Amino acid sequence: MKVLFIGDVVGAPGREMVKEYLPKLKDKYRPSVTIINGENAAAGKGITEKIYKSFLEWGAQVITMGNHTWAKKEIFEFIDEAKYLLRPANYPEGTPGKSLVFIPVNNLEIAVINIQGRTFLPAIDDPFRKIDELIETAKKRTPLIFIDFHGEATSEKQAFAWYLDGRATAVVGTHTHVQTADERILDKGTAYITDVGMTGPYDGILGVERGAVLKQFLTNLPVRFEVLKEGKRQLNGCIVTIDEKQGIATGIERIIINDDHPFFS
Repeated sequence: MKVLFIGDVVGAPGREMVKEYLPKLKDKYRPSVTIINGENAAAGKGITEKIYKSFLEWGAQVITMGNHTWAKKEIFEFIDEAKYLLRPANYPEGTPGKSLVFIPVNNLEIAVINIQGRTFLPAIDDPFRKIDELIETAKKRTPLIFIDFHGEATSEKQAFAWYLDGRATAVVGTHTHVQTADERILDKGTAYITDVGMTGPYDGILGVERGAVLKQFLTNLPVRFEVLKEGKRQLNGCIVTIDEKQGIATGIERIIINDDHPFFS
């Protein structure tokens, strides 16, 4: 079994890259499940119902989120009915939405979980304690568990992955928008990468127009960040290969598509 994961889709440029390249990636890798992180998909922050449905129509089975989950107010109107939209699990009890979904694959199921770090991010509930609860729930149905850990600090992401080594099939990091080159299989069979990177503008700064970011660093004044809409684009993600019987990963490969790394079918 293979799982395709596409990292943080940023604005219209990111959505266009998904629409163009997802069919090509599916032809190349033949994934059983495709997951997209969509927390930046609507103008750089949040997601709309239209975008969520578009991702599903284009071939994704699950959409994960992060710290910008609530950036678009309309999400409260549809999140509870959106079966395949996940928000971080460690928001307090009573928060709308879900964080765990089971996707059927042949005669099996794979559990997909979304959870968020706390270092340099809002102080929501402890992800380490919350994941124990979710792993226990998932294990009652399947040994195949794929986790999007949305976090800022590399140390927290690494600690989280080692904490779950052998209990989760894969832990992939999102949020920082810069792909890391540390993909590996941990000692007990968990696939890991600190951050899969972003999908969207290639010549911006984390997908944002460079001028605004530079102004903030040079002046320390508040500025308005806008998604860079013109120019080169990129798609980042990973493909995880899974031993279905054991519930462990046997391979993880980074995906990077941009002008410097053109796509080859």
